[in-house]
Amino acid sequence: MKRPGVTEAKLVQAAADLADEAGLPAVTVSALARRFDVRPASIYSHITGLDGLLDLTAALALQELADDLAEALPGKAGREALFAFADTHRDFATAHPGRWQAAQRRVSAAAADGGAGRVIARAARAIVSGYGLCPNDEVHAVRLLGSAINGFVALESGGGFDHSEPSAAASWSRVLDAIDTSLRNWPRAHPQHPDPTTD
Repeated sequence: MKRPGVTEAKLVQAAADLADEAGLPAVTVSALARRFDVRPASIYSHITGLDGLLDLTAALALQELADDLAEALPGKAGREALFAFADTHRDFATAHPGRWQAAQRRVSAAAADGGAGRVIARAARAIVSGYGLCPNDEVHAVRLLGSAINGFVALESGGGFDHSEPSAAASWSRVLDAIDTSLRNWPRAHPQHPDPTTD
């Protein structure tokens, strides 16, 4: 029986907030039940299970990130858009570490089929397209951008830059400068290592 006042939307919001407070692994059915002062069995009347709840939490995080990008990107192109896109991701990860973890989670095929994740991917594709890359190379460039952002954020959030100089912020700017340079000078496929996507 569904408990009055408990809804799927409230559970997802609570899961996202708990993830930010204590990390994504802290999000469990038991923890949410304690938050709503209900028995764990009551939670299952609103969700399909923990995996389903985490899929929904990832969707919420991605939608919030997409909303932030929708404010940051209009009117920008090239280097300016690249920096705005990357900075928005890093700022989101800093402000919402648990939501960021959820957004990196591998979700079900059904959850990946639509929604904000595709909106974010299209924004990245539009940015690299502005550098004049061919369509096949745009895919590689988007992967480069995503790898740089996610890798840097993972190292920074894990304290990987805490005990060395210069600051992480200084390195972040230089990393984005390097990506901008790479995109403006994108290499041709090496004859001995042809691009398999062109076959």
